[in-house]
Amino acid sequence: MADDTARPSMAADPARTQALRTATDQALPRVRGWLDELVRIPSVSDVEGDAPQVHASADAVARILAEVGFPQVQIVQEGGRPAVIARHPAPDGAPTVLLYAHHDVQPVGDEADWDSPPFDPTERGDRLYGRGAADDKAGIAAHLAAYLAHRGNPPVGVTVFVEGEEESGSASLPDILRRHRDTLAADVYVIADSVNWEIGTPSLTTSLRGLATCTVQVRTLEHGVHSGMWGGVVPDALTVLARLLATLHDDNGDVAVSGLMAGPAADLVYPEDRLRAESSVLEGVRLIGTGSVVERLWARPAIAVTGIDAPAAAHASNTLVPVARARISMRVAPGDDCHRALAALTEHLERQVAWGAEVSVSDPDVGQPYGIDARGLAYDAARSAFTEAWDGTAPVDIGMGGSIPFIAEFAAAFPDAAIVVTGVDDPDTRAHGANESLHLPEFARVCVAEALLLDRLAPLLARHRPVVTATMRSSASSR
Repeated sequence: MADDTARPSMAADPARTQALRTATDQALPRVRGWLDELVRIPSVSDVEGDAPQVHASADAVARILAEVGFPQVQIVQEGGRPAVIARHPAPDGAPTVLLYAHHDVQPVGDEADWDSPPFDPTERGDRLYGRGAADDKAGIAAHLAAYLAHRGNPPVGVTVFVEGEEESGSASLPDILRRHRDTLAADVYVIADSVNWEIGTPSLTTSLRGLATCTVQVRTLEHGVHSGMWGGVVPDALTVLARLLATLHDDNGDVAVSGLMAGPAADLVYPEDRLRAESSVLEGVRLIGTGSVVERLWARPAIAVTGIDAPAAAHASNTLVPVARARISMRVAPGDDCHRALAALTEHLERQVAWGAEVSVSDPDVGQPYGIDARGLAYDAARSAFTEAWDGTAPVDIGMGGSIPFIAEFAAAFPDAAIVVTGVDDPDTRAHGANESLHLPEFARVCVAEALLLDRLAPLLARHRPVVTATMRSSASSR
């Protein structure tokens, strides 16, 4: 890492800054048209029947990147969903910046919960509604705007990498990184797939929890039997499952699985009334866990039951249920290892099952947590650019309770590069939920910030290459 005392001044050229602001503003109507086009494509990556739509989305992204002026554009696929890579080679001696986003989206759920059709981009007030309008087709749009702001002649090399299966686990990403390593190599990776602290306050994400999910099954009978004839002696699987799931938390709501790690969180105050409003917690429902809100959200493990297989209540009969299943989603704290955490959860379930019922754990899905020491030239440039774009409001460092497992893959593949995680979402985006939306004035600031970031990285990194600006604490890079 370069010595702080040797760093050049971060003072910006006001004329250059204003020119990039103006160019970004001029590009936004064109960018908005492309964003609307992409939102209309239902590119749900975790539904097999929607594979043609994911391919259509990749085709559209590739065409748009070519229209913007990238001289090299290709669609790559290594056994999973298609991704798109576009490149603008670096000028002599200049660094290369890779801009990441993903074009796949989550399922919409019950369309009756949406106030407008999920794949019909709809503007209401300051917000654009639609599945993927924020997560993460807005990330693609921000990259387009930043490139256009430099009128096709950025001062750094620019590679745009748009993944096609982030929402379904990025299973083929390691193969893409391995087989296209030279194409994807860069000095700085800008990941536009996180959230800003609040409207009017930007943020840089410096930690993310990992993920460990599994399906637990309990069985007590070979087949269902009459509840009147055998009830009171023979246990039913659904009751056993309910008791088992209840052991995952203590009375305070803290995770009760032994052996999981926790760590410190950023020094930020997240008021409870704001959390309740942004998360839609019902009045009278108590929050769970102990410690500060940001510790519970960002730096400690969390467990939720996200689905249960059992007879539907509307069709239930007086029968003791022989088998029941549940899907368990566990968020893994930064500094922990997702495989070790999954093993601890599995051991807990096997040990805590009641009355000798058969128990099995299957269908694991894991993603490593991520943490960085966000110091160095790339982060200096990012903080300067974001402060300028938000008219003097400096970004805050935050954690994320959600997971972006592919970041650990990037960190392992390119250990000497800086990874800067930025946000296109805000606390009311409702990513993955009904009425997902993008706050358009904040999006405009994101675009300005990224255009300024490309400009400010050029002289800094050109004088200090190679530069290591982040010390990775991801367990993926330490195995």
